Amino acid sequence: QQELGGADILINNAGIMLTAPFASDKRSEHRQMVETNLLGAMTVTEVFLDQLRAKKGNLVNISSVAGRVAPAGFAAYTATKWGMNGWSESLRVELQPDIRVMVIEPGAVATELSDHITDDESKKAAQDYRDNVAMPPQDIAEVIAFALGRPKRITLNEILVRPTVQSM
Repeated sequence: QQELGGADILINNAGIMLTAPFASDKRSEHRQMVETNLLGAMTVTEVFLDQLRAKKGNLVNISSVAGRVAPAGFAAYTATKWGMNGWSESLRVELQPDIRVMVIEPGAVATELSDHITDDESKKAAQDYRDNVAMPPQDIAEVIAFALGRPKRITLNEILVRPTVQSM
């Protein structure tokens, strides 16, 4: 912090997506998603909050289209993303005007997110979606840059971004 002057932007992008039909044998995966997708973002934000406040900075939380829709097989993942959206909205009110809080809700993005799914059917479906529907990660980076580039007097609180051909 002394060397670089502290953070003025925090982008919470860590996440895992372990989709599968909801079942008790997936409890450890459910817990892993909650701990990474929601509690991880909360913990990192706690660490950087004073720096963001001092710099009148920006907090960008990467959620998902699954924070708005709830398809079958996504119950635990969706819960983490709805939680991210609710937490972000509460922070938006609590931290204004010092810190702008934004939520980016991407649809399918061509990343390795589906590589860790353990349910074979869910993994195949997710990888097919990635290979045939997903947008490149650069599209999301451009959306984030656009949102951060707006004047400080406005905040793009939620931005839902889907590939044009995505149905969910």
